[in-house]
Amino acid sequence: MTDSKIRQEGARAPAASSALVSGPGAGAALLVVLLGSFLDLLDATIVTVAAPAMARDLGADDAQIQWMIAAYVLALGAGLVTGGRLGDRYGRKRLFMIGLGGFTLTSALCALAAGPGTLIGMRAAQGLAAGVMVPQVFGIIRASFAPGERAKAFGAYGAVQGLASVAGPLLGGLLVEADLFGLGWRTIFWINVPVSVLALVTGAKVLPESRSASTARLDLLGALLAASGILLLLLPIIQTGAWGWTAASHALLAAGIVVLVLFLVHERRLTGRGGEPVLDPALLRVRAFVTGLSASVLFFGGLGPFFLTLSVYLQVGTGRTAWETGLVILPYAFGSIITSGLGVVLAAEAGRALLIAGSLTVAASQVVLWAVVRGGDDPGYWQLAPALLIGGLGLGLAAPVLVNVVLAGVPARNAGAAGGVLSTVNQIGGALGIAVLGTVFFTAVSGSATGTPGRADHGHALGIVLAVSAVLYVVTALVMLALPRTAAGDADR
Repeated sequence: MTDSKIRQEGARAPAASSALVSGPGAGAALLVVLLGSFLDLLDATIVTVAAPAMARDLGADDAQIQWMIAAYVLALGAGLVTGGRLGDRYGRKRLFMIGLGGFTLTSALCALAAGPGTLIGMRAAQGLAAGVMVPQVFGIIRASFAPGERAKAFGAYGAVQGLASVAGPLLGGLLVEADLFGLGWRTIFWINVPVSVLALVTGAKVLPESRSASTARLDLLGALLAASGILLLLLPIIQTGAWGWTAASHALLAAGIVVLVLFLVHERRLTGRGGEPVLDPALLRVRAFVTGLSASVLFFGGLGPFFLTLSVYLQVGTGRTAWETGLVILPYAFGSIITSGLGVVLAAEAGRALLIAGSLTVAASQVVLWAVVRGGDDPGYWQLAPALLIGGLGLGLAAPVLVNVVLAGVPARNAGAAGGVLSTVNQIGGALGIAVLGTVFFTAVSGSATGTPGRADHGHALGIVLAVSAVLYVVTALVMLALPRTAAGDADR
């Protein structure tokens, strides 16, 4: 997960009251929020590598594997906008500490989970806690640093993003293989606890408090309707293998659509009363915003299922260990780090071109990887690495600048709200992708003619996902043609 969600959330509004800190205090405050950010970003990748081991130990079925990842992503997305507004109203330090405390507790509960259902529930709770914590980071940085020093602080955040993308696969594989104290995969959650406690203790002393002057009521009903509608749509898709397409499945899909329509009606009425909705209906009349929503769902919808299905293929299909899987995925992270800085620098002049080039590069990587795995043989590391490096290069070009390019076409008065919604949609797109493409993969694997899926079956299933993903990213590039030519700068917000 490499979207710049903190930076996007922070575009909402400056603090109305804040106390700048300086010297060691500012550095300590930055360290605390970076630790929180690192844990969130780490959790997005570390679980993917550990998922096969988690499934074996807990006896999870294919749908439950998908939920272990999708529950966190969906809950995180559902909490971002509301979490940001809670911080604006009640204090960003306070909400950061509450979110981090919740993240600490739910991490421990994930580690203690005795069954897949419990783990899925705790992952959702962990995602909600992250949804409260993550939006506060930008505001805390603004409150901690003078304007001339903020660029360095956000540069440090970008470095943490890159570090987390590299550390996630490697650390996940290492912890699973090391089997410390016989805990196996559970250590990927236990490791969060001491780091979070350190951040909590330090944060209580060094973080400055800040809040917005806005006193608008929170749109909790809107957030609940949106999350419920998406969940109702995901449920029958992910559960297809267990339930099939029954009348109940179709009823859930219909109910999801109805709830989302009710969400839009509620948002329109709330806007008419002068409230602050989760989604301002006026944004749906802005071409760049609607196009950006589509591009975000398509782009990020391909990432989550790609890493999940690749991890299952490598471990279950080819017999690699979790550590070896992390090493295989590593070139993707390196590729993203190489180009992400370039993308940010060039976005103000060639934002749309970067997005299109990035999407087409990811599509090309999927095609190359498809050619490697479709034969059914066990591909070696140096057969897989080039395709993954290419994918990472494409991801680094597009993901960090997507929201800022969209915001260039949104009126300045709506830029903050649009950035928050787009950040949320990035997460929802990932959950939808895991639901749809994850189901395609597991359905193809379970259709093995031999009854016991082997390497060729997993390779065939991954090949289907890669082919669909390649087409998906080409379509994404075509959609991006309608976006603004350059990214929005700070002045545009």
